[in-house]
Amino acid sequence: MTERIAILDFGGQYNRLIARRVREAGVYSELLPHDADIERIKGTCLSGIILTGGPDSVYAENAKVCDNRIFDIDVPVLGICYGMQYIAKVFGGSTEPSDIKEYGRTALRFIPHPLFENVKKNTVLMSHNDRVTKTPKGFSVIASTDNCPVAAFADDERKLYGLQFHAEVTHSDEGALVIENFLKNICKLKCTWRTENILTEMIEAVKAKVGNGRVLGALSGGVDSSVAAALVHKAIGDRLTCIFVDHGLLRLNEAEEVIGFYRDKLGLNIKAVDARERFLTKLSGVTEPEEKRKIIGEQFIRVFEEQAKLLGGADYLLQGTIYSDVIESGAGAGHTIKSHHNVGGLPEDIGFKGLIEPLRDLFKDEVRHLGESLGIPHELVWRQPFPGPGLAIRVIGDITAEKLDILRKSDFILRDEIKKAGLGDKVWQYFTVFTGIRSVGVMGDVRTYDYTIGVRAVTSTDAMTVDWARLPYELLQAVSERIIAEVPHVNRVVYDITSKPPGTIEWE
Repeated sequence: MTERIAILDFGGQYNRLIARRVREAGVYSELLPHDADIERIKGTCLSGIILTGGPDSVYAENAKVCDNRIFDIDVPVLGICYGMQYIAKVFGGSTEPSDIKEYGRTALRFIPHPLFENVKKNTVLMSHNDRVTKTPKGFSVIASTDNCPVAAFADDERKLYGLQFHAEVTHSDEGALVIENFLKNICKLKCTWRTENILTEMIEAVKAKVGNGRVLGALSGGVDSSVAAALVHKAIGDRLTCIFVDHGLLRLNEAEEVIGFYRDKLGLNIKAVDARERFLTKLSGVTEPEEKRKIIGEQFIRVFEEQAKLLGGADYLLQGTIYSDVIESGAGAGHTIKSHHNVGGLPEDIGFKGLIEPLRDLFKDEVRHLGESLGIPHELVWRQPFPGPGLAIRVIGDITAEKLDILRKSDFILRDEIKKAGLGDKVWQYFTVFTGIRSVGVMGDVRTYDYTIGVRAVTSTDAMTVDWARLPYELLQAVSERIIAEVPHVNRVVYDITSKPPGTIEWE
């Protein structure tokens, strides 16, 4: 590694996306706490520093700060949102509450500058309460919006830069290019780093942590747990035993397909556990989404503990946790959006020495690239994402065998029609939701009062932001007609056209 960007985390929701955009551009990035030690920030091969967004006001009593000696290291510094306001405060500028708050996509006006080289589109995502009202001495305003006169500034002599908008999110049309320009034009980097470059480092880290111990792998059938298992298997071989738990919340024919795939294609040592009755009994009558997730998280752990004893013991539990799981579960300074069963849903007492989570700092697309580097077959690497809690979080309200049956059949029809349309690799995730809503219908000249099925299809790369997929009307018509004709007790189908944010991918 010859190029490295240190990113100081001030607690914003999208901060990990900054690290991802830097890696996408070909530079290794490291997300560090805002108050990290100066020597840790310097590390090796430091090429630049980015200060992230955050929920504080820079003038609040307990506002987050960093070691201001970073400005003396002689590397370029870029502040985003709160990070920009922090730079303004340190160097004598002023930041005040905005008269008009900006939330959402906004038109940006910018002047020619290396940060905006080749930028053609000017729509960016704004999300702030405060704004810089006076630039520090030596800084020039290089961008503005109708409600934010200082939307970007620059001090080229001291190599200090600020963006009020969130260049890291896909809602900023060419925000990734702005970050790439910072790396290439300002930091003068070659940008040759790739995700697979860290594979050897990750394998060595697993070896060092596990030593001569044994690992029990939680294998769900999804790409995250698959890549995690393949990576750990490469590190410790047969000292990894994978457990696939059928919790009764799987898709149609899921258990049979998964077991066959892992044994035949990956050669993993895998054991299937039938825990359907156990999970459904624990979930009986439960309607609150967070409670569902926590019940499922705890029961998974208990099953793994029991299996470890049956196998003669295991030191560590392997999970396919990725960063979007962590950030939605409220890790660090972020707010909890929903507790993922493998993060916020875990019980405090687990019967293992610890967890092995090699993918915890990676996004979904990075995980897939890593999977391909490990030689995992394409059809598994690009398999539809499926949540660990399974269909439990796609049944709104209490869970019953009848509702699960309706959901499985409708979900199969959706997946079948998308496959027939040749869109399987083009739509990032798609599934149906049992909404619990009943409405009046007419079928065969007879009044019905039956359930409504929701259809959800989204496009994304990292699961942090998504857009609803523009499926062809003919496809939606075929899905609707088949679900109503083939699935008992359904008389209405609706299509969810909500992006993230403000929604999330799953309904619960």
